[in-house]
Amino acid sequence: MKSVFRFLAFVVAAYFIVRAVVEPFVVDFSDPSSYENDWGGPSLIGVLAVHMVPGIIAAALLTFWLVKTKRTKQADD
Repeated sequence: MKSVFRFLAFVVAAYFIVRAVVEPFVVDFSDPSSYENDWGGPSLIGVLAVHMVPGIIAAALLTFWLVKTKRTKQADD
């Protein structure tokens, strides 16, 4: 069960990270009407925060988890 949870957490984290990376390329910065109805709108900073911050947090947590796992495996050896 633990491995299923880890796999699902990895998939969700990967989705958030990819979305955070892609979002600046999808938004038309010169046309506010393209993002005013998105989550976090009508301001650009709100839209970017709502769509990118979860990816940044997911990347940080995933990195922390991978480093912790590596340290644990090295300590066991």
